[in-house]
This record gives sequence, C-alpha cells and structure tokens, in this order.
Amino acid sequence: MTHKPAARDDVPVYLTPERLAIRDLAREFTAKEVLPVADRLDPERGDIPDGLRQKMADIGFFGIMIGEEHGGLGLGVFEYCLVAEELARGWLSVSGLLARGNGMGGGFTDEQEARLLPRVARGEWLGAYALSEAEAGSDVANISCRAVRDGDEWVVNGTKMWCTYADQADYLVLFARTDPHRDPDKPHRGISAFLVEKERGVFPPGITGNPVRKIGYFGWQTWELSFDDFRIPASALLGEEGKGFYLAVSGLEVGRAHTAARAIGLARAALEDSIAYVKTREQFGRPIGEFQYLRFQIAKMAADIEAARQLMYSVATAIDSGRRCSLEAAMCKLVATEMAERVTSQGIQIHGGAGYTTDFRVERHWRDARLTRIFEGTSEIQMRIISDELLGRID
Repeated sequence: MTHKPAARDDVPVYLTPERLAIRDLAREFTAKEVLPVADRLDPERGDIPDGLRQKMADIGFFGIMIGEEHGGLGLGVFEYCLVAEELARGWLSVSGLLARGNGMGGGFTDEQEARLLPRVARGEWLGAYALSEAEAGSDVANISCRAVRDGDEWVVNGTKMWCTYADQADYLVLFARTDPHRDPDKPHRGISAFLVEKERGVFPPGITGNPVRKIGYFGWQTWELSFDDFRIPASALLGEEGKGFYLAVSGLEVGRAHTAARAIGLARAALEDSIAYVKTREQFGRPIGEFQYLRFQIAKMAADIEAARQLMYSVATAIDSGRRCSLEAAMCKLVATEMAERVTSQGIQIHGGAGYTTDFRVERHWRDARLTRIFEGTSEIQMRIISDELLGRID
C-alpha cells in the first residue's frame, strides 16, 4: 500500500503572504526561465544571456533592497535571500547576478544614489568588485594594488583576482592602497575605494584581463585584472580616503546570508532531483526509492537543508532589524555551505554512475556547491570568526 503525503497549507508566521508571493514568483521564474538556460549553456560554458538578465530586471529582482524612492522594491535581506535560494536552485551564477544590483551601492553619496540607484534597480547599471588579490583574499588588509594622486586624478597600478563579471559590469568598485606607509600594527588603514565607471562588455584603457580557468560557476567569466597606469578622476573616490577597508567589510553579514541562501538552493536542487530519480530508477524489480537506506538518505538531506534554511532566516531577520549578527552570519555561512557540498555529493551517490555524467543536473549542483565553501570567506575563516568570538582572539 502506497502512502500519499498529506498536503500542507500551514506556513510559519514569518513567511507572510507578501514573502510567499515573491518566493513563488522567483520559483516560477527559475523553472521557466533559468533552468532551461542553465541546462543548455552550463555544459558549453556559455554566458548568461542578456535576455535573461533583462527579464530579471523587468521583474524588479535587481532592486529588491533598493528604496522605493529610487525605483526599487524597498524590501529587506529576508526577501533577497528568498529570491537567491530560488534562483540558485536553477543556476548558481544567476543567483550571483542578483548581487550585481542589490547591495552594490555602499559608499555612494546622496547625489550618486539619486543618479545611479534607479538605473541599478532597472538592471541598466550593474557592478562588480575588484577587491581580492593573489596575496589578499580573506586577508583584505594585505592589499598591495596602489593608487597615487596626480593632480585631479588617481593613477592605479597592480593586479586583482577573482573579479567575476568584471567585463560585463557597468562599473567596478576598486580597492587600492592610497597610503604608501603601511602601519604593520594596523595594515587595514590606508586602503581606499573607487567607483570606476566603464562601458559594458569591455575594459577601459589601462585595464587588461585574463579569464580564470574555473571548474564550475559557469555562465559568466571570472577575471584576473591588471592595472597599468590606469587613470580615474579624483571624484571617483568612494567615501573617505584611507577608509576603504570599512566599506569592504560593511556588507559581510548580508553577503554571507546571501551565500547561505544560494548554498541552500543548490542543496535543494540536489534533493529534488534525487527524489525524482529514486521514483523512476528501478533495481531488483522495484523503484530504488523503496529501499530503506536511500529513503533515510533523502530524509537526512531534507532535514539538513531545512536546518540551514531556518538559521539563514534567523540571520536575515536580525540584519533587517538592524541588529549586528557577525557571529550568527558566520555560523550560517559555514553550516549552509558545508551542508550543500555534503548534500549535493550524496545526490551524486544516489544517482549512481549516472550522477557522474553530465546527463543529469546533479553534477552541476555539486560543482557549484563546492565553491560556496570558498567565496565570501572560506569555511576556515568562518570557524576562526566563531572561535574568536567564543574563546577570544589570538594575536
């Protein structure tokens, strides 16, 4: 006798009708628009089409956290993460594109916000970060790229790594050292941020790029950038000179919640694909979904995903309330991304030999989940943050 699960219409109180509506909109959009594109382009390492980007803009996805006065939706991190999970369920890169609008306006003056944020909300002006370097990943204070003042301009020399979307972006947020006298006790001082406006699809004179040869995260290019006497106007400075480090770390809580949401989306994709597979794949004359071991694996995957999701909801709520939650955000990022690699790997195991082919999506989920443990601060960095909070820092 086959048991049919009872339909559930009860939802937690924090999933308001408005939040459910935006989640369901993103879910429908992913099924209709994102998954078919990912299935076609990920195997050939093709770029996210302009048409898909425009459809995201038309819905308002790039302005989720932009105020209504600037043409955005005026929503919070909670809604941002709801949408990110759904998009990542289809293709991790598309959920990353979401961040090229939302959250990129830190350090803007009132004039810049009024002039630029409406364009961001419409998807007409999307950005990329030029922050990390070969010797400055999580150690942001170790930045060595230099910007030297020359009259009414800054002259930039150095290199940057891991600049995803740098070619297609309409602007870069560039971090460079403007004080040549690095304080060994406070190396984070003397770093400044700059707004580099550029033409979409090309690099301006003075910037060259080499694509990074990645094993996943397809759909867009990740670049190593070289700055060779690259000149920008003095007005390109974002915020106060020498205080760029604080701008770089100001969005970490949001970034880690967003990464957790994306990891959860990948894990959910592996779970849903595995459930569909065990219902149709037969061995020994019966669907493999009737074997207890696989049923228990599915149960464990689902429980792990939900535990990470509830932690992510808690962190998103804390951020929206204005409460500092760096410890909880680190925990959320750690738990969700470690879970995602584990669950997507189990999804491959459930698929057996078929899982180790490109004929099924689960290998894509696994490749991309592996990256979530690295960007926005590695798992090891998150554990350092957590342990320092609990045990005190070690100098």
